[in-house]
Amino acid sequence: MTRNRRLGLAIVLAVFLSDQASKLWLLFVARLAENGPFSITPFMDIVLAWNRGVSYGLFQQDGEIGRWALVVISIVASIWLGRWMWREPRRLTVISLALIVGGALGNAVDRAVYGAVVDFVHLHYGDYGWYIFNIADVAIVVGVAGLLYESLPSRADKPA
Repeated sequence: MTRNRRLGLAIVLAVFLSDQASKLWLLFVARLAENGPFSITPFMDIVLAWNRGVSYGLFQQDGEIGRWALVVISIVASIWLGRWMWREPRRLTVISLALIVGGALGNAVDRAVYGAVVDFVHLHYGDYGWYIFNIADVAIVVGVAGLLYESLPSRADKPA
């Protein structure tokens, strides 16, 4: 197994396990649903939000068909991106794809087990609040940013 493949698998596993561990701890140890939100900093609270849609709460699904469709889409996308990661020689692309796959699998497990994704980090300033998200969401966003950066033409490609 190549170095990039080992790195990619390690990142997928790290993202997936940290995402699931944080959610399990908040749900069953901190008992966030029963005990309610708590502040970490003046601008960050831990709250419980059940996201039945995709990023930023888009495409909310109330029925079982929508729920399982999102699970299947997440798994199919993870397999496709994982195959790309497995064949990819560029390190940043491997890291970016691994972040996305780990996050997608973490959120897919939530949908399959709970019927919705467990979101819990709420950033805010005064009356302005950002979307509530989780570790998987952060990994996906960073992974997409990495892919976008990697797609930009390098300075060597630009004419003088």
